[in-house]
Amino acid sequence: MIWGLATSHVPSIGAAMDHGKTDEPYWKPLFDGYAPARKWMQDHRPDVAVVIYNDHANSVGLDLVPAFGLGTAERYPVADEGWGRRPVPPVIGSPELSAHLVRELIDDSFDIATFNQLDVDHGLTVPLSVYCPDPGDAWPCAVVPLLVNVIQYPQPTAARCYALGQALGRAIRSFPQDLRVAVFGTGGMSHQLAGARAGMINEPFDRMFLETVESDPARLTALTREDYIREAGTEGLELIMWLVMRGALGPNIRRISDGYHVPASNTAAGIALFEVMDRNGSVVG
Repeated sequence: MIWGLATSHVPSIGAAMDHGKTDEPYWKPLFDGYAPARKWMQDHRPDVAVVIYNDHANSVGLDLVPAFGLGTAERYPVADEGWGRRPVPPVIGSPELSAHLVRELIDDSFDIATFNQLDVDHGLTVPLSVYCPDPGDAWPCAVVPLLVNVIQYPQPTAARCYALGQALGRAIRSFPQDLRVAVFGTGGMSHQLAGARAGMINEPFDRMFLETVESDPARLTALTREDYIREAGTEGLELIMWLVMRGALGPNIRRISDGYHVPASNTAAGIALFEVMDRNGSVVG
């Protein structure tokens, strides 16, 4: 495991890239903030990215909502979310790593649903575009999708997500093949799309989270789902997926870059990139 990326997965961020709007005044500050992370990631490419995200009722309906699910397919088509598929390549899986992760996580007391077929929506493709804005005919790495329920109450707790991340880290490190793996935690930051607080953004909370997810993630696991909803909005609860990523990286990390922008389509958009270090402070990758 070489690095971890936390990033918002706002669909309009993908649309801005797809339609050549990234230099327009509304979007330019956001994409300028991505530039340092993108440059660094291009020089440190993984073989596989494990992307923690939530489906937005495109492949997972409310009739059956697993707390956690993992894709095991060889290929993941891009979902049509109602206005046509994004003009990005299909996502290629890593079935052997997926099968290993499912087995290890179940043996580590996490009951993981398996998705042998899965169309992936903006929750996964937008973070891939944040990493690689010009993939051409193929994304530069294989992908293992890891889905978290952040929509249907009761969602997993922050503590459970962090523990899942720690188990995920152990599972990745135990894979016998020599692969360079990156882990993406997606969603957030503060936003609410409906109800009396529609449009709410809590910048002090977001900035606290950006700092604390690196320095003291255990503090963030003490917050209840109600705490997250109160402070970050109903959709801001997606921040628990950043904790899966953070748990996977382990205790020794180095922040490469971060950014924060308000608003991206009524959402506070954040990014944080961390390099994994060993216990002696040396770079793992």
